[in-house]
Amino acid sequence: MKKALLLTALVLLGLGLAAAGVGYWIILAPNTPVYTGERSVKIPPGSSFEAAVDSLESTGILGASRTFRWMAKATGWGGQIKAGHYSVESGASNYDLLNTLRKGLQSPIRLTIPPGTRPEVAAAVAGRDMYFSTDEFEAALRDSALAAELGTDTRHLFGYLQPETYHFYWLTPAPTVVRKIKQEFDRFYTDAMKAGADSLGLTTDEVVRMASIVEWETSIEEEKPRVAGVYLNRLRIGMPLQADPTVQYAVLEQEGQKRRLLFQDYNISHPYNTYQFRGLPPGPLTNPARSSIRAVVQPEKHDYLYFVATGNGGHTFSRTLAEHNRAAQQYRQTRDRRIREQQAADGDG
Repeated sequence: MKKALLLTALVLLGLGLAAAGVGYWIILAPNTPVYTGERSVKIPPGSSFEAAVDSLESTGILGASRTFRWMAKATGWGGQIKAGHYSVESGASNYDLLNTLRKGLQSPIRLTIPPGTRPEVAAAVAGRDMYFSTDEFEAALRDSALAAELGTDTRHLFGYLQPETYHFYWLTPAPTVVRKIKQEFDRFYTDAMKAGADSLGLTTDEVVRMASIVEWETSIEEEKPRVAGVYLNRLRIGMPLQADPTVQYAVLEQEGQKRRLLFQDYNISHPYNTYQFRGLPPGPLTNPARSSIRAVVQPEKHDYLYFVATGNGGHTFSRTLAEHNRAAQQYRQTRDRRIREQQAADGDG
């Protein structure tokens, strides 16, 4: 009798240990493939549990879907999964996965606003990375109430979207993204910068407009304060800005893309064409980088009024029109010589 009881106890113990082992395997054992770093999954709003499982499998995160389903059903957590973007390290268990998904412990994504671009390009980038659509982002930029809340208007709002990398949760609405990026500009734009703008007689919107011209005029960081100084000198003496980027903007609006400017382009009747209209254009051409903003509020002090490309990426600056014309002639000669050399090289090839 005692032997039978002992045998029964041993059997029950074995079954208990086996059950515990199975439970551990289902609940706490790793249920992802082995991979380096993290993998991420995006679960859209309204997704069913099965759709979430499919997403986890298609992104290479979930190992055995059967045990995942077992635990989800046993705990009821399968019906509590929340939409969002989640990052998962290799070795996560069913408990880890379900607990993260049901609590909505999302991971932010990186949203990089490209520099010197146009609203439709930034909207396409944001619409690719975020849950909202390209159209929703563009609509936020056109929202007059949102622009007023942020202290500007819809013509200027895009100019405040500085080209930086930001971190947002995937489901963040487009207006909130625009709002937070503008608020980041406000933090960047210090009292010292405001004082610099005040000393030049410029409002913040005017600084952004001027900086957008500088942004398209040169990609050389060291040149930006000098270029800004030229345009500020022209403004001060009432001279037209005659900024090629404003003509390029007019061409872009009319034709949909940039191209090499022709002589007749300078006669385009367009409110942004500073060869035809004095003063700053009505709004920014693009979203200027921080370095372009700094260049405007902290310009190089000089008496240059002209500059022309050197053909090597930089510019030659001049004080008089005669000096400028000589520099321009030298540039054209250099350009024509390079064209001839390239044509000769292509012919030899």
